[in-house]
Amino acid sequence: MSEETKKLLSEAETAMMDAVAYLEKELGKLRAGKASPAMLGGVKVDYYGNLTPIENLGNISTPDAKQIVIQPWDKSVLHSIDKAIQAANLGFQPKLEADVVRIVLPPLTEERRKELCKKAKADGENAKVGVRNIRRNILEKVKKLKDGGVPEDEVKTSEKSLQDITDKCIKKIDEVISAKEEEIIFI
Repeated sequence: MSEETKKLLSEAETAMMDAVAYLEKELGKLRAGKASPAMLGGVKVDYYGNLTPIENLGNISTPDAKQIVIQPWDKSVLHSIDKAIQAANLGFQPKLEADVVRIVLPPLTEERRKELCKKAKADGENAKVGVRNIRRNILEKVKKLKDGGVPEDEVKTSEKSLQDITDKCIKKIDEVISAKEEEIIFI
């Protein structure tokens, strides 16, 4: 196999694995029964006129499986953190205490579990679309190599290798989604 085709296949595998890693990160934000600082990952707080990620404003800890505690370094931002969490509509309400914001996670209802499973599946489908788009783009580049003098049997071998990489990533996405659904349903 030529250096060009090896490079393209390596590029495809890296991009596809990045899509899988991104999916895992996004699914980590879905609440599945136990508290995690990642659940607040997308929350931005108005801090002196700038939207700042909540994790940049203080310590976020989970003292137990049902609580998240945010201890801001600047106590004047407590109310802004409270408002930002409420505005994010994450399914739980923050409580202001002396110098912390405490979130007690309510138990998941059956309806909420189904919504979370739906969201996980939708995220998985988006990741699969991303992987397939990567495959299509690399496949076009591989076919252009044939016009550039690369032997047809090498192009066919590269196409098969690309399909194998794609299948491996799609299988990994399915496994990640199944694990997340199981976590959501059985916790």
